[in-house]
Amino acid sequence: MKFASPDDLPPTHGYSHVVTVPAGTQVWVAGQIGMQADGTVPDGIEAQARLAFEDVGRALAAAGASWAAVFEMNIYVTDIAFVPTVRAVRDEFVNHDARPVSTLVAVTALVLPELLIEIEVAAAL
Repeated sequence: MKFASPDDLPPTHGYSHVVTVPAGTQVWVAGQIGMQADGTVPDGIEAQARLAFEDVGRALAAAGASWAAVFEMNIYVTDIAFVPTVRAVRDEFVNHDARPVSTLVAVTALVLPELLIEIEVAAAL
């Protein structure tokens, strides 16, 4: 994969502007939420974000991939004020030498009212 952030585009905050993926096997991970396997939802954005990122990692591993293979990430939060916390947790997981292209959107709600974050990714094997 080739990761780039051209100098003639605005500076980024922890992501690449463009990624080129060669032909081959690709993996898409459905949106992962901050919910425990038993269905409980922890309080607070940091706990939910960490759990969602961990679950993305587990889903990637099930497909034979890892965070190093992620080239695209979409994050949905219910409050834009969560961005600094989400970025801090995200930085514990993403490959800092090849940051995925990324979109972060504030939404009015997720599938359950207590959920604060959902993360989906695409990776290349």
